[in-house]
Amino acid sequence: MSDYEVLIFDWDGTLVDSIGRIVESIGMAADVCGLPRRDEARVRGIIGLAMPEAIASLYPDVTDPKVVEVFRRAYGEHYLTLETEPAVLYPGVAQTLQALRERGHVLAVATGKGRTGLDRALVAQGWEDFFDITRCADETASKPDPLMIHEILAHCGVRPERALMVGDSIFDLQMANRAGLDSVAVTYGAQPVETLLACSPRLVVNEFSEIGDWLGSVSIAEVDYVG
Repeated sequence: MSDYEVLIFDWDGTLVDSIGRIVESIGMAADVCGLPRRDEARVRGIIGLAMPEAIASLYPDVTDPKVVEVFRRAYGEHYLTLETEPAVLYPGVAQTLQALRERGHVLAVATGKGRTGLDRALVAQGWEDFFDITRCADETASKPDPLMIHEILAHCGVRPERALMVGDSIFDLQMANRAGLDSVAVTYGAQPVETLLACSPRLVVNEFSEIGDWLGSVSIAEVDYVG
């Protein structure tokens, strides 16, 4: 087994194919609030942030708390209607995560989703007790603040050099950097690989199963970067 004891995963765009639903729900919320829709690339660029931070990034002139709350509620309601059919896992995710558990890795989730949304998604996947710990943006600090990683490591009793963050956005990778963790970037999620490379991930993968293969063969001391 690799030297990484704790593996921390982002949710949307890393484990679950939900980026399209997020983009659509942001657009619908903008319509409800009478705000202009932002282009898809810009919306993808905020995925991973907590909703208040995401709204502030997309609409910096919107400072009225009532408008922010209407936007947040509209987003949540539309996303919930889409979730009547749960978003699917990316190929290889279920098998790879199960194999990593069987190898003895501690598995965790650090997500920009709210607790209600993540719990609903975990139930849909039958994963209520699958992860050792999960942290959500509405119960800690939003990415890229490293607080949720600090909380995960404290819970697990593990030092940063023994943990690895896996995500599809710069916020995941920046959070890992600030917490002193190595990171893995996945290229199939919200943000382009060129953006992710700027954060110096240890590994870049095009398919989730590559993570399991790599962890089965690499030691922390062996390489500085694999792409």
